[in-house]
Amino acid sequence: MQTVNDIRTTFLEFFRKNGHEVVSSSPLVPRNDPTLMFTNAGMVQFKNVFTGQEQRDYTRATTSQKCVRAGGKHNDLENVGHTARHHTFFEMLGNFSFGDYFKENAIEFAWNLITKEYGLPKDKLLVTVYHTDDEAHGLWKKIAGLSDDRIIRIPTSDNFWSMGDTGPCGPCSEIFFDHGDHIWGGPPGSADEDGDRFIEIWNLVFMQYEQMANGDRVDLPKPSIDTGMGLERIAAVLQGKHDNYDIDLMRALVEASADATNTDPDGPHNVSHRVVADHLRSTSFLIADGVLPSNAGRGNVLRRIMRRAMRHLHMVGTQDPVMYKLVPALVRKMGGAFPELVRAQALIEETLKLEEQGFKTMLDRGLKMLDDATDGMGEGATLSGDVAFKLYDTYGFPLDLTADALKARKIGIDEDGFSSAMEEQKAKARAAWSGSGEAATEEVWFDINDRDGATEFLGYETETAEGVVTALIKDGAEVKSASKGDEVAVLANQTTFFGESGGQQGDAGVIKTEKGAVIEITDTQKKLGALHVHLGKVVEGNVAVGDAAEFRVDHTRRSSLRANHSATHLLHAVMRKHLGGHVTQKGSLVAQDRLRFDVSHPKAVTAEEAALIEADVNRLIRENSEVTTRLMTPDEAIELGAMALFGEKYGDEVRVVSMGLPESNEHAYSLELCGGTHVKRTGDIGMFKIVSEGAVSSGVRRIEALTGADAAKYMAARENVLATVAADLKAVAEDVPARVKALQEERRRLEREVSDLRKKLATAGSGGASGGDAFKEINGVKLALRSLDGIPAKELKGMVDELRDQMGSGIVALVSGDGGKASIVVGLTEDLTAKFSAVDLVRIGVEKLGGKGGGGRPDMAQGGGSDPSQADAALAAIEAHVAG
Repeated sequence: MQTVNDIRTTFLEFFRKNGHEVVSSSPLVPRNDPTLMFTNAGMVQFKNVFTGQEQRDYTRATTSQKCVRAGGKHNDLENVGHTARHHTFFEMLGNFSFGDYFKENAIEFAWNLITKEYGLPKDKLLVTVYHTDDEAHGLWKKIAGLSDDRIIRIPTSDNFWSMGDTGPCGPCSEIFFDHGDHIWGGPPGSADEDGDRFIEIWNLVFMQYEQMANGDRVDLPKPSIDTGMGLERIAAVLQGKHDNYDIDLMRALVEASADATNTDPDGPHNVSHRVVADHLRSTSFLIADGVLPSNAGRGNVLRRIMRRAMRHLHMVGTQDPVMYKLVPALVRKMGGAFPELVRAQALIEETLKLEEQGFKTMLDRGLKMLDDATDGMGEGATLSGDVAFKLYDTYGFPLDLTADALKARKIGIDEDGFSSAMEEQKAKARAAWSGSGEAATEEVWFDINDRDGATEFLGYETETAEGVVTALIKDGAEVKSASKGDEVAVLANQTTFFGESGGQQGDAGVIKTEKGAVIEITDTQKKLGALHVHLGKVVEGNVAVGDAAEFRVDHTRRSSLRANHSATHLLHAVMRKHLGGHVTQKGSLVAQDRLRFDVSHPKAVTAEEAALIEADVNRLIRENSEVTTRLMTPDEAIELGAMALFGEKYGDEVRVVSMGLPESNEHAYSLELCGGTHVKRTGDIGMFKIVSEGAVSSGVRRIEALTGADAAKYMAARENVLATVAADLKAVAEDVPARVKALQEERRRLEREVSDLRKKLATAGSGGASGGDAFKEINGVKLALRSLDGIPAKELKGMVDELRDQMGSGIVALVSGDGGKASIVVGLTEDLTAKFSAVDLVRIGVEKLGGKGGGGRPDMAQGGGSDPSQADAALAAIEAHVAG
């Protein structure tokens, strides 16, 4: 029997031998098509190649593309488990030609593969062509030898593909397998075509025309090929099965579910096991591609898929989480072809386990309420919309989960009533916000959020993706379009730009629309905790609401922000280790060029402590450990040991960022609740350098630091300074500290000598307003009055003391002009304090010097002024006061 892995390998190898590049599956989150929630076909990753916007170094390609259809218009969720061929996750095998070969080669490749490589009997095959496609009809007759009755012309859009209202399009040709007349159903195009006898296995799209806006179709200069064959469908045919869930891959997952729940895979719970098998694949691959459960966007779809599977496990009778235990079975079957499953296995298991733990608690309460509400209801009854909304609002039951729970009992839901209750809740929330005192200018964000919902952030996994412009704000009001030169705020359904929050500055970059507009984004803000608002200027063209656009983050800025943010986490952990558990974050700034970190700590961080902290952070950087992110409830995160960060608002779920090799088996070195962007590995930070430490307020210290290239530049600048100093000192760098210390000691010695000489000059000579001898006597009081030049104010008191000692009894007044300012000190001996006050005398002198005030003790006072040229006048005024 050909296994699923054999069939996939055969397909890819066949086309490789025929000149096709084997291209890896693209992620499930499309980055080049903002209209899609998930990748749902093989051509999605080649969309821009087909339209000519992108060039690759090959013109033929083949893929096995992973796909999810569980949201938007491609939503098979409710049918999964109940039918033979519906899946939320499937693989699409395809071959593509970008202007290389066309219909003849495509048909020839397809026929040779399915009849020669796969060995399908020719008499079991028939095809369809678009009713006007005579060329394809003739090629099938020529290449496959099919008779006219096995080449069915279909006149409907089912056999004509288009990328959109405009753009590439063309006729299709589908290949069908006939399971035999023992199964009801007719060929395509017949009245019984919905039966299961004839199953489509491959669709060949001949991308031949371009649909113009005026309705015309013109020939493409380079016609192309896009094909898609469901791996699960062709596997069922090749393995002789009529049900996709009976192929080897799906059967292994069904049996894994049955074994884990100790039940019969084909017994009463067979539908539940099929649901679990399918949903295990979609949830695991979505998590591996960076989607985590949340209450909005793709994360919400993931959660719905997870919870649907978990409800079926609950129906089987499980009491503890089970779904995560099935991941190894999936990895064994598909990990070889998709190594991302192997890399993300631990994250997938942990995410499923935590989600199922929380869901079981919610499910028990919600199902009890649902049972009470539907007690006595029979088939055909309808559940009140208010009750369905209460289940959603109180217990987290989405409407589709409630519908699924009631499906077996054939009870419906009043969906209009549910919608009315939802709108009523929104109206109450808006009224509460309007009365909260928020600025009226912010109401525009509430309007947008109420209308369009939250912006989906793709920036954890990529820096470039496409989105659709959902709103434009100019001068505080919504507008439909903006032109070159306009300052605007741009909102979109999804973005790669991080909105400022949690201390991390917002992203900058460029938004380019498909119509040629360019908006340079200088900042991104986060409004209402849900909207990413891109602030910038239109520098080319015109942008309008509804335009598709590429959102490209400034890589250099984002890389620096990531490095600084991750370094902040490591710094926090290291400071707690070396300074104590009392250290908690009180604020932070994560900028492009630096990080600033405020922590609670009662005293200065010493130079020795700072050096130890810096060395330890750099050790963790050099370990180059993986930085991982998980999603859990705040209580679970804190119980695990995660630190909650200052300034973050936490809802029902939080992102938990861990980094650093664990010092024990419990958890990583750093474990924090954080919604910011981070490096992939600690080594990406490069290096870490503390540049300052100081007080912010009582009990709060601030550390500023640099990382990566900025840290390297800082260190290089310091080395240049050291080299310059060493050259000036004519010494090697290692000797600079000793030489500087010697120079400092020499300077202090010389300063002391100069000070001593000044004192001797000041106390030995004559001067002052009256000139003459060193001392003069007025009314029996000796006076020492000196006008000095260039004597620092701090040395005047010592000189006054020395002169007083020489006098025995008397008054000393010294004025010095230094640096364009005047200083005055007055001192008198103790025996004169009853008659004179040094404070009064110094104020007399200060007034003449152009100053105010002055103060001190009765025996010693000082002051200053702005006019040193009035020194003699100041001394004369003091002398006159003493003279009476």
